Amino acid sequence: MDIIKFKPQLKQVLWGGEKIIPFKQLDDHLSQVGESWEISGVKGSESIATTTAYEGKDINSLVAQYQADLIGEENYARFGNEFPLLIKFIDARDQLSIQVHPDDAKAQARGKSKGKTEMWYIMESEPDARLRSGLKQVITPEEYAHLVDTNQITGVLAEYNVKEGDVFFLPAGRIHSIGTGCFLAEIQQTSDVTYRIYDFKRQDAQGNYRELHTEEAAECIDYSVLPDYRTAYEARKNEGVELVSCPYFTTSVYDLDEEMVLDYSELDSFVILIALKGSATITDETGKETSLRAGETVLIPAKNTLVKISGNIKFLETFV
Repeated sequence: MDIIKFKPQLKQVLWGGEKIIPFKQLDDHLSQVGESWEISGVKGSESIATTTAYEGKDINSLVAQYQADLIGEENYARFGNEFPLLIKFIDARDQLSIQVHPDDAKAQARGKSKGKTEMWYIMESEPDARLRSGLKQVITPEEYAHLVDTNQITGVLAEYNVKEGDVFFLPAGRIHSIGTGCFLAEIQQTSDVTYRIYDFKRQDAQGNYRELHTEEAAECIDYSVLPDYRTAYEARKNEGVELVSCPYFTTSVYDLDEEMVLDYSELDSFVILIALKGSATITDETGKETSLRAGETVLIPAKNTLVKISGNIKFLETFV
């Protein structure tokens, strides 16, 4: 199977910035683009292939057609015809709401197909970029409700100044919010379930507040406290450095300035490469070449067991 590219889905939002269009080198004049959905199996927002062999087909149709050849035997048995990951670039000109996501069991109890565990890799952000991840002190569910009601919830959340290369793993249940000036790549389960806890009393043009999900969120919050919610790792050149490994995805970062062969012969999964900087050529086993440059994302089908990367490039590699 050929390596597959997809048309990005650009989401204009009130908090969106102006970084995504130039980063992806798009000939587009949209403003306030807060998200680019790079690969999505979310129903109603499925990614459309642009690669010639699959052009015009949505990703879930490709999964249904190629099954294990595309996503791997175990993944097809587990997820069926829904592609299991959602890949995004996010550019926050303003802070997003404070939110939490349910795990699979809690999502299914409320009629959703699955919960949402995710991770962030911080790209070139503003010098004062900040975000929130996790609780910094122990609170009870009763105290949580009071803190939300009295607009004090931000005071108990761990807050971080962030820079390029910072990584945050966000298992379901961890309170979090992306702050002003953050530019990042997000990898998550295929789910659009978000419970909004607090939105800084912001109003839309009609003076309306956005809906909060205080009760739903309360059922999902993990009240444990960690000393540091950042992921510690040692950056290295010309080898993969694992950042996150969980039941929903495994992600590594590569920073290459020499040719490398990636051997996936023992892996029963598709692989996604998310280009952060530079450019390269990917050559598959048949000798077919696919270009990859900063801002692009490609899907390597599970049937492809060996690829060669040639160029000067930094990218994330993720699979299930």
